[in-house]
Amino acid sequence: MSATPAAARAVTVPNFRAAKGGARLAVVTAYDYTSARLADEAGVDAILVGDSLGMVIQGHPTSLPVTLRDVIYHTRCVVRGARRALVVADLPFMTYQESPRQAVRSAGRLVKEGGAHAVKLEGGEAVANAVRAVVAAGIPVMGHVGLTPQSVHLFGGFKVQRDGAQLLADARAVAGAGAFAVVIESVPADLGAQLTAALPVPTVGIGAGPACDAQVLVFHDLLGLYADFTPKFVKRYADLGAAAKAAIGAYAREVRDGTFPGPEHSFR
Repeated sequence: MSATPAAARAVTVPNFRAAKGGARLAVVTAYDYTSARLADEAGVDAILVGDSLGMVIQGHPTSLPVTLRDVIYHTRCVVRGARRALVVADLPFMTYQESPRQAVRSAGRLVKEGGAHAVKLEGGEAVANAVRAVVAAGIPVMGHVGLTPQSVHLFGGFKVQRDGAQLLADARAVAGAGAFAVVIESVPADLGAQLTAALPVPTVGIGAGPACDAQVLVFHDLLGLYADFTPKFVKRYADLGAAAKAAIGAYAREVRDGTFPGPEHSFR
């Protein structure tokens, strides 16, 4: 699943699910064509169009203001850049909580209008019926348990979740309802390992320890492009934010001192 893009086949829901217990999968959250193309060409297995775009792209303190239209737009951009990776789009806050029928309608728009290959929704036992209905409509679903950011006010902030019994019940509920994979966010590593061992589908960890079947990080986080907040579970593989500021600063100085544009940048 992690071969170079030139030699690799497109990642589908069935072979993502079949990777359970095998080679670990790499997932990146991205929001636009250029980011998606870079991640895809680097060989990631899936790209998640997360409602975290509310914070990373729109500058909100939470993901709650994000609309279905927002995610459809960004999914369209990502799909154009993804040649191999599976594209999974988030269902935003209050686009699936009212009823299974609402969930099917919203998920259908992400696939039909956005071009997503699958959708992701947050919650456990409380959303199992919605998961079941969306899967019955022919739309693959990725679950999400643990710290579910759309419930940030209920949790009293972005806090590590430690109730092992409830986490297990939630994860089993969404897997049993037909989810092909389950994101586990911000739980102790030992609980992440227990959930991974207990579920028949791949777990996608984000702050859930090394035992998960896959890991996901936000494109901007792993490249050092988002400085507002850095969770404990983020590893920065580059500091492109600092490099970008230096480059833009050099450009501004050259404009002001008249050295840009030079003859080589001008038409004759």
